[in-house]
Amino acid sequence: MTPPSRTLGVAFSDGDRTSRLAGAVVRDDGTLDGLGFETCTVGGTDATDAVIALFDRLGREDVRHVAVAGVAPAWFNLLDLWRIHRAVDRPTYAVSYEEGPGLEPALREAFDGDALARRLDTYRSLPSRVRVERDASGGSASEPTEPLFVRAVGIGADEAASAVRGLVREGFRRPEPLRIAAIAASAHREATTEG
Repeated sequence: MTPPSRTLGVAFSDGDRTSRLAGAVVRDDGTLDGLGFETCTVGGTDATDAVIALFDRLGREDVRHVAVAGVAPAWFNLLDLWRIHRAVDRPTYAVSYEEGPGLEPALREAFDGDALARRLDTYRSLPSRVRVERDASGGSASEPTEPLFVRAVGIGADEAASAVRGLVREGFRRPEPLRIAAIAASAHREATTEG
């Protein structure tokens, strides 16, 4: 599968109380084609709503896929991929970069009561992560080819893995929409006053 013609990549950059989201619309050739911004609460439960609001604000019907950087931005402000998918009516996937035991132990350490139960419900509703090996062809033998990990909704795991693989540019580890969104989110956070 070739990369979608346009992907909205969403990344977060945390301040003390507020996380700045950036959404980068990136064409399949890696060209930036639009930016949008939103905010959510660090440690809150509003990140999913912020992603949906960002998509709506952009008003880009030409976006074919939505990719988010991880599922627990803004200090465990968990993303509900199913709800994002239903709201935007696009294949939606989360990309992460490290293999690990999952978030449940960290959630149990950081939260209790209703706050924990709510986060566990969202976390347990997520599809399983699929390991995506990077294609080492075309790169140098010394170029890192660490795997990525993808959780996909509204698209098959193999299709999502192929799309993500196609969005990674030579010399970088992150898919281009997420790499650009992360740069924009950090710049947005640095340019705005914490509120």
